[in-house]
Amino acid sequence: METHVNIPAAELKPKASHAPGAPLLELSGIVQRYGTHTVVDGVDFSVARGQIACLLGPSGCGKTTLLRCIAGFEPIAAGEIRLGGQRVTDAGFRLPPEARQIGMVFQDYALFPHLTVAGNIAFGIAARSSAKSAAERAARVSALLATVGLAGCGEKYPHELSGGQQQRVALARALAPRPQLLLLDEPFSNLDVDLRERLALEVRAILKQEGTTAILVTHDQNEAFALADEIGIMHAGRIQQWAAPYDLYHQPANRFVADFVGQGAFLPGTVIDGHTVDVEIGRLVSHLPLECRQGCASCGRGCHIEVLLRPDDIVHDDASALRAEVRQRAFRGAEFLYTLRLASGAEILSLVPSHHNHAVGEAIGIRPDVDHVVAFRRPGCPPGAPER
Repeated sequence: METHVNIPAAELKPKASHAPGAPLLELSGIVQRYGTHTVVDGVDFSVARGQIACLLGPSGCGKTTLLRCIAGFEPIAAGEIRLGGQRVTDAGFRLPPEARQIGMVFQDYALFPHLTVAGNIAFGIAARSSAKSAAERAARVSALLATVGLAGCGEKYPHELSGGQQQRVALARALAPRPQLLLLDEPFSNLDVDLRERLALEVRAILKQEGTTAILVTHDQNEAFALADEIGIMHAGRIQQWAAPYDLYHQPANRFVADFVGQGAFLPGTVIDGHTVDVEIGRLVSHLPLECRQGCASCGRGCHIEVLLRPDDIVHDDASALRAEVRQRAFRGAEFLYTLRLASGAEILSLVPSHHNHAVGEAIGIRPDVDHVVAFRRPGCPPGAPER
């Protein structure tokens, strides 16, 4: 039976571990179920002090449930969560949320409409730090207003602000008591698409300035890439890959990550040697050893694989003898994203500067520009026994 002890929060606060290289947050074997349905299935990861992490994945993958377990809002079925080196949750114990020194920023802002902006921010301090003097609270509020770009707005009310400004107030309120960990649950989903990435970059700068460790939950990879140092891709309750944004894009661990992160297409290929593979558009030479990421430890001569090609791997070149037909085009201002059909009928994507304006049905010259080949076992090839 789970123990949820009601004793003074001051006695329950996790003692911070400041050992060199010690992670602030550690999750080991976390499992969470609703009835017989397993939502989180054996999750392990850690977040270093001062780092910004992200749980990224489609709706229903378990990322918000995992965030709620970290916050202490939900129990877990198995595993352990440690914060600042101290156990805060396991299958039989759960430290109350108010004792964890964790801040939360919610999707709907959750501001108090009857309080001014300054009052909303000060509420966060009063709830955690009643011993602070009025002057200290006022100084902290003033500093945070400047940090989030709302200096001079302290006497306004939430309804007088834009959505982006309200989200900044919610962030300032969460940061006010200086939490050891900040959790952000889909914080930009109510904002216009154009505002999301810009605000994510601003929030990143604020968190770094404050030295705050944070975890973002989102389904939007642009937000994740703009804000996070490390990202965990979640699918079916499990972490599929935990890595820096660059590595997720260029070195996806499996087909799900490759499909979910960025855009791309797959072409069948045949391995020539440890660095070389032949595909329909030519011979690709990888500066890293060629590795089949599903099934076999490494690809040998003659293996039949599939190669991931990103839009930036295909260069438009009028002088090239290799031609492809424009099937679709998406204008993006500085670029077109072309969907191109090869002679075999296979389709690939290409990002092309927008002054190369080609019509649907037109054949254009292309060439591959790939320095790192990402390969996967062909569907139907038994694991550990590459098809030849």
